[in-house]
Amino acid sequence: MTQVLESYQTEDGRTIGDVVLDLKNITLRFGGVEAIKNISFNIRQGEIRAIIGPNGAGKSSMLNVISGFYTPQEGEVWFNGKPRAPLRPYQVARQGIARTFQNIALFEGMSVLDNVMTGRLNHMKSGMLSQAIWKGKAEREEIENRERVEHVIDFLEIQSIRKTPVGRLPYGLKKRVELARALAAEPNLLLLDEPMAGMNVEEKEDMSRFILDVNDEFGTTIALIEHDMGVVMDLSDRVVVMDYGRKIGDGTPDEVRSNQDVIDAYLGVSND
Repeated sequence: MTQVLESYQTEDGRTIGDVVLDLKNITLRFGGVEAIKNISFNIRQGEIRAIIGPNGAGKSSMLNVISGFYTPQEGEVWFNGKPRAPLRPYQVARQGIARTFQNIALFEGMSVLDNVMTGRLNHMKSGMLSQAIWKGKAEREEIENRERVEHVIDFLEIQSIRKTPVGRLPYGLKKRVELARALAAEPNLLLLDEPMAGMNVEEKEDMSRFILDVNDEFGTTIALIEHDMGVVMDLSDRVVVMDYGRKIGDGTPDEVRSNQDVIDAYLGVSND
């Protein structure tokens, strides 16, 4: 059985609930290379859970296991208290898990609005013929989905670019549009793969604010990979640290910051 921990409140009043995703002894191999080596950790309802480590540590591979892109050779993924059979990414998305990517994956020739609308695909139930006729159920469904998307666009303050082709946008705004598309899916668990990579200080501050707001106002559980340690320590409730496919640390930001294995492998600060 998945370990059930008691709920608690953070200092800022947010509620951290029971375990929603439990990774048990995950091992992932590519040929003779072990990208992930017998790693276990969990993600709890309502928390912001950071996954950190040097390049090549296996962080993105772990997100790919969670989101169904990779199937581990060993170990189990438990979701909402039950073992999860191997699923395709679209099946994982239907369970309420959405993600962004390290390398932006948007439709550059489409507008911001149309890109964000693609996040609603799992919520569109009417068939192709009904959508073509656009009457009755299909029309109501389209209106409901558009209202949700417009709410996300307003929330992330990208109203002024809603009709702009994504290919014309600067990098920082593209990252925000990708976040908007993920939020449009109404995920319970949001996976963010280096959401602030390549951003300047002002863009990082904006993205940090939006991540906190998503967690606070929507109640969305968030797992993120990020290299900026200032961001990680400020945003996260708990941090898991990977190095060459192994887990070398797991705990609160303060616990991880004082972990000598983490210091030696990643943070680069000596205790001498």
